[in-house]
Amino acid sequence: MREGDIIHGLARGLSVIECFDEQHARMSITEVAERTGLERATARRCLLTLVHLGYATYDGKFFALTPRVLNLGHFYLAANTLPGMIQPFLEELSTATNESTSAAVLDGTDILYVARASNRRVMSINLNPGARLPAYCTSMGRILLAALPAEEAQAILDRSELIAYTARTKADLPTITTELAVVAAQGFAVIDQELELGLCSIAVPLYNASGRVVAAINIGAQTARASTSRMIASFLPLMRKIQSDLRPLLR
Repeated sequence: MREGDIIHGLARGLSVIECFDEQHARMSITEVAERTGLERATARRCLLTLVHLGYATYDGKFFALTPRVLNLGHFYLAANTLPGMIQPFLEELSTATNESTSAAVLDGTDILYVARASNRRVMSINLNPGARLPAYCTSMGRILLAALPAEEAQAILDRSELIAYTARTKADLPTITTELAVVAAQGFAVIDQELELGLCSIAVPLYNASGRVVAAINIGAQTARASTSRMIASFLPLMRKIQSDLRPLLR
């Protein structure tokens, strides 16, 4: 792709939309500029354009996104059959295990949640479809990174901000690279309190009919209810069955 093919104004506008999250639902121009790295004047124009188009509101000091932003995600979900295909299987898995189940795809250095079934909230943040988490320290992220050619996965890790969220987080390149090799060999990934203390998860890849990894699914639980060893012994067989059942359905 050539530099001349890029519409930088569009890129800046999208970066402004993406900088809003659960902890930053209402922000001033200065805060948006700081979170996006844009000049204050550029951030201001982007924000006012979003207000003009109905994607944001402005009370004279703070900006906030409007529900119209959901249309952007809706168009993806409407055009992509993957979430709808996976959802009934996640609900079945959640019922069988009494735990939260999710599906995600790789998007840059993050995983993007595309489907979820949950009777309880296991994390301190909201993980509904559209939520993002770092790929390097999540079970689904490691599954998706391990499925890539080594040089491609390495490039993503090089761009990632490797943060030790807990004392258990694997947050250095050599350790993560070794872990990805283990994940690739065993076909599943387990995270034990690396992203949040008290939380563990297990993930497996979803293959399409051609054998390409198109997404990952996981089960997340509090360690007090389900240890990683229990997940491997009790949950992994159920996930393997869903993996097998979905394969001929996914394109």
